[in-house]
Amino acid sequence: MYATVLTLHSAFRWLVLGSLCYALLRAYLGYTSNQSFTKTDDAVRHWTATIAHVQLLLGMGLYFSSPVVKAGFASLRQTGFALNEAFFTVLHPLLMLVSVVFITIGSALAKRRPNAREQFHTMLWWYGAALLNIFLFIPWPFSPLASRAFFRF
Repeated sequence: MYATVLTLHSAFRWLVLGSLCYALLRAYLGYTSNQSFTKTDDAVRHWTATIAHVQLLLGMGLYFSSPVVKAGFASLRQTGFALNEAFFTVLHPLLMLVSVVFITIGSALAKRRPNAREQFHTMLWWYGAALLNIFLFIPWPFSPLASRAFFRF
């Protein structure tokens, strides 16, 4: 079960990043060219939030079954966190949760804005903040905080 959730979580990372980048591109183009907020834009807004929520659920499943997290808490009780353990026990889950909250707020606010320009602007700011946070706290292979492969099996 753990290996399956880990693989799904790793694969969904790319869906989250792709959908966020696509939503930001549509929001930027719509905002700068004063386009109307179409049904496609609304669907991209909605599906980006949905994909992020699925990733959050996968991450929660992984968090509560992860041997790395269990070792991190055991280590905390004994000697304090090592950087790798702190990353997966506290930083990554907390800041990814914050990112999903940003996406959720951005989606909800954009849906309720009175005109297209404000809808695009809202998506740009909230989704942009979420994407920046996600880029910083994904365990990339080159990350000084915690190195992981681009795709895990």
